Amino acid sequence: MIRLRRPATAAALTLAAAAAVLGLAGPASAHVTINPKEGTQGGYGRFAFRVPNESDTASTVKVEVTLPDNAPVGSVSTMPVPGWTVAVEKRKVDPPVEVHGSQLTEAVSKLTYTAAANGGVKPGEFQEFPVSMGPLPQVDTMVFKVLQTYSDGNVSRWIEEPAPGAEEPENPAPVLALAAAAPASAGASAPATAAAADDDDDDDGDSGAGTAFGVAGLVAGLAGLVLGGLAFARTRRESAAKS
Repeated sequence: MIRLRRPATAAALTLAAAAAVLGLAGPASAHVTINPKEGTQGGYGRFAFRVPNESDTASTVKVEVTLPDNAPVGSVSTMPVPGWTVAVEKRKVDPPVEVHGSQLTEAVSKLTYTAAANGGVKPGEFQEFPVSMGPLPQVDTMVFKVLQTYSDGNVSRWIEEPAPGAEEPENPAPVLALAAAAPASAGASAPATAAAADDDDDDDGDSGAGTAFGVAGLVAGLAGLVLGGLAFARTRRESAAKS
């Protein structure tokens, strides 16, 4: 009896563990996410909203991405996605957003992706929607609320903001974490300055050597002229003596 119970108990534990793993991994893998999940304040980056299909029978035909009101981005560019069109909505911002020295009074507020007829993200598939954004705002996080519409009319609302230290909400919104830009280091210019000084020293040494060679050449030239003159005078004296 003992031998029969042990395999049964082990099998039960294995099944329970597998169920727990599947139960944890399944819902988490189906969330709409932004990749990469980190950026730098004041910088630019290429990001992609990854949208998996949770339905077994319907396709995802529309994806609406709302940018946070409290963190406007001056420049948002979309990348063409085959089989999809994108509509860009803007809103007024005050104070204006500075981009490359210009003050922008409008910022992108929403991106709406719509699939072509009989298209979309089919069951068991996912689709990425790439964007380029910057300069990224001076905030710790950007929360993007997303609505995912299916061909059967159902809508998944990925709009819940995560709370620090709390469990992940049932329908979490994609979150982009932003790190502060590293301050410029004054010591970083020291090697360049030292290298420049070395170059100047080398240049000075080369100039001194060139001057020395020039003087030596001039002396040698003068000596040659003197010797030539003496030889010419000697030749004339010998010719005069013979005559």
